[in-house]
Amino acid sequence: MKPSLRTLTLTWLLLVVLTLAGAGLGDGASPGLILTLIVATITALKGGLVIEEFLEVSGATPGIRYPVRIFGLLVPVCMVLVYLYGPQIAQFTRLAGE
Repeated sequence: MKPSLRTLTLTWLLLVVLTLAGAGLGDGASPGLILTLIVATITALKGGLVIEEFLEVSGATPGIRYPVRIFGLLVPVCMVLVYLYGPQIAQFTRLAGE
């Protein structure tokens, strides 16, 4: 079922609010695990809203629906992993000869 114009408008407004909240956090907060978890949560919420409301994956076949949803969750998880294990990931992914 296609979302109504009202649903899409409210979703868009929520995305704007979440984006402004993220920008506000980035402007005034000090880096740390808590901030990273908050930003990852905002990213997951925004990704979920876009995936469900604008891409309408709920009506797609499971072969498309599940990978897209997994990708939407994988991005915030990677953000936290990079915060926790950034130097190790950089070492693991460096080019040979550096």
